[in-house]
Amino acid sequence: MKSVIMDSTAIERALKRIAHEIIEKHTSVPVSLIGIRTAGVFIASRLAEYIGQFGQIPVQTAILDITLYRDDAAKGAGRAIVRATEIHFPVDNAFIILVDDVLFTGRTVRAAMDAVIDLGRPKVIQLAVLVDRGHRELPIKADYTGKNIPTTDDDQIKVVLTESGSKEDAVYLMRKGD
Repeated sequence: MKSVIMDSTAIERALKRIAHEIIEKHTSVPVSLIGIRTAGVFIASRLAEYIGQFGQIPVQTAILDITLYRDDAAKGAGRAIVRATEIHFPVDNAFIILVDDVLFTGRTVRAAMDAVIDLGRPKVIQLAVLVDRGHRELPIKADYTGKNIPTTDDDQIKVVLTESGSKEDAVYLMRKGD
């Protein structure tokens, strides 16, 4: 069974709220949004746009591919496709906000932090996610969350965005056996 948890209006509202929260916490500090491939990149771009509209803080964006940092890469079937990481600013002493679509076990975020730290020593690393579905395996918590969605281990959350070729923006909850 598939149900819509967030439609395009809810996604826009959540991202605008996150942008305002970021502005409130970083009034005079440049912020670097690093989107985790793939949907995190699109969300980071939208957040940067909203921050530019609402606030007066400098914001820059980057793209992070964590494929080689995943602790489950050896378990996966087939070859992993590694894409480019595009960070064109110094990471040292930067205020970095990692951006992703869904926070689940925390393993993706751990891999992203490892990848960023390999590039330098940021002053701060924070996390912004569109959806937090719980079930953490690592002690990781988002600093900015669009929506908390309680799920079971068997549930799936699917985020579709127009930037990835979808006709709509939506977040779906997909349940087995319902």
